[in-house]
Amino acid sequence: MSPITRYFLYVTLLLPFLGHAENGSQLWLRYVPVEKSVVNKRTIDLRATHAMAQLAQKELENYWAGQSVVLKLDKKLTRLKEGYVIKGNISRIELVAAEPVGLLYGAYHLLRLQEMGEDINHLQVEEIPDYDIRILNHWDNLDRTVERGYAGYSLWKWEELPHQLSPRYEQYARANASIGINATVLNNVNASPEILTSHYIVKVKALADVFRKYGIRVYLSANFSSPALLDGLADSDPSRKEVQDWWNTKVKEIYQHIPDFGGFLVKANSEGQPGPQDYGRTHADGANMLADALKPYGGVVMWRAFVYNPSEEDRAKQAYQEFVPLDGEFRDNVIIQIKNGPIDFQPREPFTPLFGAMQHTAQMIEFQITQEYLGFSNHLAYLAPLFKETLDADTYSAGEGSTVARVTDGSIWRHKKTAISAVANIGEDTNWTGHHFGQANWYAFGRLAWNHALSSEEIAREWIHMTFTGDADFVKPIQQMMIDSREAVVDYMMPLGLHHIFAFDHHYGPEPWGDRKGGRPDWMPWYYHNADTAGLGFDRTTTGSNAVSQYSEPLRSIFNTIETCPENLLLWFHHVPWTHSMKSGRTLWDELCFHYDRGVQEVRGFQKIWDKLEPYVDEQRFSEVQSKLKVQAKDAVWWKDACLLYFQTFSNMPIPYEIERPIHELKDLKKIKLNMKHHN
Repeated sequence: MSPITRYFLYVTLLLPFLGHAENGSQLWLRYVPVEKSVVNKRTIDLRATHAMAQLAQKELENYWAGQSVVLKLDKKLTRLKEGYVIKGNISRIELVAAEPVGLLYGAYHLLRLQEMGEDINHLQVEEIPDYDIRILNHWDNLDRTVERGYAGYSLWKWEELPHQLSPRYEQYARANASIGINATVLNNVNASPEILTSHYIVKVKALADVFRKYGIRVYLSANFSSPALLDGLADSDPSRKEVQDWWNTKVKEIYQHIPDFGGFLVKANSEGQPGPQDYGRTHADGANMLADALKPYGGVVMWRAFVYNPSEEDRAKQAYQEFVPLDGEFRDNVIIQIKNGPIDFQPREPFTPLFGAMQHTAQMIEFQITQEYLGFSNHLAYLAPLFKETLDADTYSAGEGSTVARVTDGSIWRHKKTAISAVANIGEDTNWTGHHFGQANWYAFGRLAWNHALSSEEIAREWIHMTFTGDADFVKPIQQMMIDSREAVVDYMMPLGLHHIFAFDHHYGPEPWGDRKGGRPDWMPWYYHNADTAGLGFDRTTTGSNAVSQYSEPLRSIFNTIETCPENLLLWFHHVPWTHSMKSGRTLWDELCFHYDRGVQEVRGFQKIWDKLEPYVDEQRFSEVQSKLKVQAKDAVWWKDACLLYFQTFSNMPIPYEIERPIHELKDLKKIKLNMKHHN
């Protein structure tokens, strides 16, 4: 080998560990292999033969630079579920789990401590996951497009499967295991029935085989009309034996190929998707038919509560109205999957009142990691504060302290399985998520799915340390920027409880005027903001749509009264006069203006913070984040000008002179047309 060849080989091997040659592909797993001298001083002793346990041993052998570790399985420790116990001193660590996957999660816990520079010489750790099923929902189509995905095409290369396996499948599984995610739905909830054909089942099996050693089970979104669409049955009525037999046969086929198949996710009778109501049956009838087919194999049905129809009724009330009367009618292997808010993944919503309203039915939360309504992968929006806001919200459904987290994690009402889900932001892009900071939202969901008591600050600090650097001069300002970022998005998009003021066929830029033809009222922005010369906001009080009645007391009364309603939800629950006096002493109109302006200024502040920290970041990631922040800053001004200039046509009040003047004309903003037709 020539000296030049040797040099380039050396540089190639070293590139992943040099600060100036990173592309984000390693995520938060930037572990440095341990030197041989370290390997010779310590041992990683495994007292189990399971493949997952061996993987835990391998990860520690490659990257653990500390003292010797003993890994043990103790099946009597069932209370740990998939968790683990770590005890250790300066010379030896003992990692014990009841399940092999617990050893793997424990290994990643140790590596996280090491990356964070924590004390590893005095360890006394016990970790038990808060939810049994911690699942990503991929809205990936079989043509590899991703609905509401902003990081390129789908990871799943269906045309190559089952014979050719991309190395990214294992990288994906490893990243998920490192944060405790143990399940994945491979395909869009707007499901093609083709995924259930024999042709695709063998492809799904190939992915399941890769994921299994990382403790990840595969689920599929099922199209409810599959029996009729795939095999020509007269219909897909769940009450008919022929339809039931079709599903029983199909489920048996899946489990023959994938013995640990998790089950089905179903979007039914929502936004045109087929379902049991097409045949006069209930959601319970449809879910139970699938649950009965899965029951012998231990499978689960996750039945989405995201259902609403064009009607005179407030869209925010419809899921509650559909499902509460069915409480107690679902099989014990059905979990109702409920979006965090009653409308649709908005930058801020109150929690869905369905949480805690069905004591006899298992419920799971559905978050969105992908930023469908928060600037796609162009905007920096750290979502842990949004997740926490919902998880920590008190429903009062079983008295004070009945938080959304506690009514879904089984600590108030016991159910067979508990689960938590989020719509993935992962795609084929080199950095996986389109925006380098989008990785933090994937990471945050996994950490909160494991332990919902973690704070947004703790999670941000971990992610920054492992993804960039542990230098305090970098960590502190970036952590604060992340914590502030979601509220900044709310400010420049839809402050004070405003929601869904996008055009009906896209969810990116502002279009509060909503003057396009052909949209249903509940897909139009004016349906939600109700601007008129008197004021702004959706009246959901007892004298309006009465959506407040779906909440338990004292929330019902708090939300119902304009003086006690939290101001960050004021326009969600009230139609408020423009001259209403806010807590700041400003009128509603002035307060609205100040919020929009503050959002713009905050994003410009993020640009300053990032630019100042250039010495701490490799060149590629620095410039890519810098470019995204420029887009975000321009978009924030677009939002501010569009909303204030439009709402000003109703308020007829001046924009306060202390804040920045609009730089656009309303007539020009109305000419901007984006076309991205998809709903979910």
